[in-house]
Amino acid sequence: MVRGRYIDATYCVLIAILVVATTVSSDDITPIPADDSKVSNWFQINVKPWRSRKGTLDPALEAAEAKSRIIIVSKDGKGEFKTVTDAINSVPLNNKQRVIIKIGPGVYTEKIQIERTKHFITFLGDPKAMPTLAFGGTAHEYGTLASASVAIEPNYFMAVNIIFKNTAPGPNSKKPGAQAVALRVSGDKAAFYNCKMLGFQDTLCDDRGHHFYKNCYIEGTVDFIFGRGRSLYLESHINVVNNKGLTFITAQAKENKSENWGYSFVQCKITGSASETYLGRAWRAMPEVVFSYTEMGTVINPLGWSNNKRPERERTVFFAEYENSGPGSNFKRRVKFAKKLTDRDAKHFLSLGYIQGSKWLLPPPM
Repeated sequence: MVRGRYIDATYCVLIAILVVATTVSSDDITPIPADDSKVSNWFQINVKPWRSRKGTLDPALEAAEAKSRIIIVSKDGKGEFKTVTDAINSVPLNNKQRVIIKIGPGVYTEKIQIERTKHFITFLGDPKAMPTLAFGGTAHEYGTLASASVAIEPNYFMAVNIIFKNTAPGPNSKKPGAQAVALRVSGDKAAFYNCKMLGFQDTLCDDRGHHFYKNCYIEGTVDFIFGRGRSLYLESHINVVNNKGLTFITAQAKENKSENWGYSFVQCKITGSASETYLGRAWRAMPEVVFSYTEMGTVINPLGWSNNKRPERERTVFFAEYENSGPGSNFKRRVKFAKKLTDRDAKHFLSLGYIQGSKWLLPPPM
């Protein structure tokens, strides 16, 4: 009887392995190339248009893409709406079709929030005349999360060629509550292509869900990429503004082992006018942040990472680096709790599998 149970258990395990193996797409495990010149081709191969991937994408996403429509926003009155807010208001709750909101050039001074059930919305701008969505809300006025110039709460959002900006001035120690979010992303399965996020402290609230950023420019001073997202940043430019004080790029908010949050930066570039910037700080107990194939300028503090004056968190953080370059990438003076990944360990952070991308990630519309 014992032997029979052993055989049955082994059979069940083998079946489970086969089932898992058949549900993992090769797109999810194909690694991002170490050579940046090959990334474009890698992306085209692994992130194809939805029509060539029928039967492999989330069913709701396939259905939404099959019946898309376009709304035009233009400040000169030549579109259907003059404001982005009015265009969003025209999208029904519980939306089930892709709605592409084409936004004309100019600065749209609006505090924009997309309701949680208005899924499948795309903001599309002209790469030669990118529209700016701007507002000056601060944590003092609204609270940090609600200060966002643009808040994305539904799933399957996409933005292409858009500038997200918080126009509030940089933080002043004499005026508490100056944190000011340019973009908050709280929905699942969101993608951003050739976008800019501009602000100072707390520029990008990468809040919840699986997110993808490609060829984006993100600028700020303190914790300017923060939150609980599970996100892949590819070929993006991170710029640290000098605020005459400590500067931190990330404040990832994973708190316990059961959470699947983390940030993976691949083939990125870090520049700035600040000095001795930290790649991340232990804002919460178990943050996960990895930089791979990233060019790091002199702006980076040789120590690399901060325990946020909480030495007990040195045992629980996952701050790691892999095959980075530039003067700021020298690992010799890094804090002891930073990890230098092996080729094997790095693979997990170098594919679309990190964000389960084969089921939902689509290229930008042409």
